Amino acid sequence: MSVNSPDPARLLDVILVKAGRTKIRYAAELLSDDGTRLAVRAPWAGDGVRDFGFVRFERGDVFTEYYWRDRWYAVKEVRDSAGRLKGWYCDITRPAALSGTELVVEDLDLDLWVSADGTDVRRLDEDEFEESGLAGSDPAAAAAAVAALDELEGLARAGGFTALLR
Repeated sequence: MSVNSPDPARLLDVILVKAGRTKIRYAAELLSDDGTRLAVRAPWAGDGVRDFGFVRFERGDVFTEYYWRDRWYAVKEVRDSAGRLKGWYCDITRPAALSGTELVVEDLDLDLWVSADGTDVRRLDEDEFEESGLAGSDPAAAAAAVAALDELEGLARAGGFTALLR
C-alpha cells in the first residue's frame, strides 16, 4: 500500500441475537479493538423511524457502539445527521464475541436510555426481561444482567459515560 493511500476501513457484521434467533444484522465500521473493548460506527439500521416517545431513531442517525468481551452490556452513542448528540442507548447483553468479521451479541432484554444532557435516565424493558424466563433458566446470567443495568444506571446518574468510553 502506498504512503498516500489510507488503510481501508475494516467492516464487521454486527449480529444481535435474542432468544436464539438473529434479531438484526448490519454492517459497521470497526473503529478500535483493544482486545477487551471494541468500538464500531454504523448508520441507523432499522426500518424507517423508531419513535420511543423520549427519542426518535431515524434515517441519518449515526451510532458509535461500544462492546466488551468481559462486560454484560453495550453502550451506543446516538447522533443525528448533523452530528448533534441525542444520547446513549445501552443494551444489556452477554459479553460480545468477535469471530472473523462477525461481532455477535446476545440481547438480554434489559435496556437503559440516557439523554444527551443526562437528565433523563430510564430503565427499559424490565417487563420483557421478567417474561423471558432467564431468571429461572440461567440465574447466574440473570443476576449478571441486573447487575450490569445497575452499574450503567449508576454511571449515568453519577455524571455519564465519559470515563467508560475513553
